Amino acid sequence: MEKKFYEPRTVSIGGNGNVERILIGGKEPVTIQTMWKEGIIGVKDDPVRLEAIRNKIAQLKMLGCDIIRFAVPDMESAESFIEICKATSMPLVADIHFDYRLALKCLEGPVAAIRINPGNIGARDRVEAVVNACRDKGAAIRIGVNSGSLPHDLRELVESGKMSRAVALSETAARECAVFDELNFDQFVVSMKASSVQETIDANEDFASKYNIPLHVGVTEAGPLITGVVKSTLAFSHLLKEGIGSTIRVSLSSSPENEVITGLEILRECGKRSGGVTLVSCPRCGRMGFDVHGFMDRWQNKLLSMKKDITVAVMGCVVNGPGEGKHADIGIAGANGKAIIFKKGEIVRTVDEKDADNVFEEELNSL
Repeated sequence: MEKKFYEPRTVSIGGNGNVERILIGGKEPVTIQTMWKEGIIGVKDDPVRLEAIRNKIAQLKMLGCDIIRFAVPDMESAESFIEICKATSMPLVADIHFDYRLALKCLEGPVAAIRINPGNIGARDRVEAVVNACRDKGAAIRIGVNSGSLPHDLRELVESGKMSRAVALSETAARECAVFDELNFDQFVVSMKASSVQETIDANEDFASKYNIPLHVGVTEAGPLITGVVKSTLAFSHLLKEGIGSTIRVSLSSSPENEVITGLEILRECGKRSGGVTLVSCPRCGRMGFDVHGFMDRWQNKLLSMKKDITVAVMGCVVNGPGEGKHADIGIAGANGKAIIFKKGEIVRTVDEKDADNVFEEELNSL
């Protein structure tokens, strides 16, 4: 029997103060998120660090990031988070656990959304306080559920084998959503995170078959770069092709840049994003006459940040050069200390390898 899933309603993220407004759900494009990897204690009183964070946020936005989440474990971090929110137009999310007062503090600034796990926030009156504050400030909420926060009764069913963990995650999320519905608050999204690809798929399918609430999709604790990319690609591609997933985060034990780049590539391959720079590069072999890896390390982020709809080929030798890269708008390859720049398969420049970057940039800018 063909599975049927609800089209999610639309939720507004940001739009308060200086913050850009983004719509999630409905027929809106799938958004890409990442998470800040360092603590932010002391940023409030350190203009140099604040400026560095602002600049990195801008770089992540250029790469294709739409939303960034920050861990806020204490009041000092909350104060710094407010200053970071004021310093950028990108929608930022405060990640709150255990202490609902941290959420209330963050909402004194132009925060776009609050991420809470109602299972560890405490009594209902605390959840209600956060909901009311978000309503007053025009901020959204992300309900985050994971296997460590299952209610006692559902945990017992899972442990006894009477319920799958995926269904328990979906049911836990549904219970939290019911509270928000009772409070007449609908500006929220849901995430159900598991470290298993299949559990992630099953939980999101189960929830999407019952509710029209936007889903934030991610495989939690997915692992280092290669492991995390594989798990996220398998889970996301399956769900996105079913129309499930309004916003995504690729969780990697790696840089935010790699999370964003991976997310963008998954969306492109699933037909959910178009345009921008497409990179084609050879894996390198014993014929290598050009340092593909070094060139890509220097140029990848810069290329992917460009507002050009082009294909760029980086090839290690003349075998994989203009021939296999002939479809590219621009490409580079080399041999014997020389680099060749080609466009649509035709060589346009041959230069010493030491001049390759400068000449490549000249030809790139001419497109």
